[in-house]
Amino acid sequence: MSTVEVVTESREHRRRPWHAIALFFLAPLVGEYLLGNQPITALPSVLLLAPMYGAGALLIRELTRRTGRGWPTVLLLAAAYSLIEEGPVDQMLWNPRYGGVDMGLAYAETYVPALGTSVALVQDVLSMHTIWSICVPIAIIETFDGDHRSPWLGRIGLAVTGAVFVGGCAFLAVAQYDAGHFMAPPSRLIGAVAVIAVLVVTAFALGRRPARRLDAAAPSPWAVGVAAFGGCGLYWLRETLLPDGTAAWVPVGAWFVLAGVFVVLCARWSRSRGWGPAHHLALAGGALLTYVWLGFTHAQDLDVPPGTALLGNVVFGGGAVVLLAAAARCAERR
Repeated sequence: MSTVEVVTESREHRRRPWHAIALFFLAPLVGEYLLGNQPITALPSVLLLAPMYGAGALLIRELTRRTGRGWPTVLLLAAAYSLIEEGPVDQMLWNPRYGGVDMGLAYAETYVPALGTSVALVQDVLSMHTIWSICVPIAIIETFDGDHRSPWLGRIGLAVTGAVFVGGCAFLAVAQYDAGHFMAPPSRLIGAVAVIAVLVVTAFALGRRPARRLDAAAPSPWAVGVAAFGGCGLYWLRETLLPDGTAAWVPVGAWFVLAGVFVVLCARWSRSRGWGPAHHLALAGGALLTYVWLGFTHAQDLDVPPGTALLGNVVFGGGAVVLLAAAARCAERR
């Protein structure tokens, strides 16, 4: 190895802690602020959200890469995270008055008594956190790393991340209980923990052997990004696009179809010739840009002046576009 290669490798290694820090803060910024759930005036609260969002995303990324596994493991662990956050931590899955909103009424038509929650609500929870809170930030930050499959943290850093995640979850769980004094029945909590455990076990049961490659060429990253943007847009607009009076279970069924189509497409594309990090970024970029326009609609419901809400949309949306452009430029250079 030449001196230049040694120096380059050393610099890449020194930069990796910054990748971890970037992911730590990007996850809550995408998951809450870009979506329009938090106004720009609440930006300091990112320090309270990052220990759960950011440490969760970082923990998933590090455990996956350390065990030599890939995106299927990330997806399953992200789904487990989704149920942890909205289940045992803040209990939105079961609280009919979560955050002062009549969740019971909003999701009443798809409520299943045996589950104690709504199927549509579970779909929304899985979609938002699996895709945007976890997978999108990981894919974007990994683009800046030349060796995206290598760990960013040592053992001590991984242990600290795990402790921060547990502490962040505990803090938000206590805060939610103090705000609403709601506690789900033990049977609901035990059921959620069981499902979470199954997802985690399945995630690590997946083999590390690469899937058999196909002879077909992968689509261009631009085509993949457009497909991701369109698919994510269909998810958020699925109820709007359906005629008035459509049964509430129709969008639920459409969600399964849409999710199934994309799982099959991504599974096939990822085994095709030429598939690589640029395609991962394209998928993440299409999803990220969906949150950019969606944030403008969500921010209208924030308890802040319209001008303040609009300012937040412009700042966070513009920041997302700049970050995506920088990541794309980095991917092109590599």
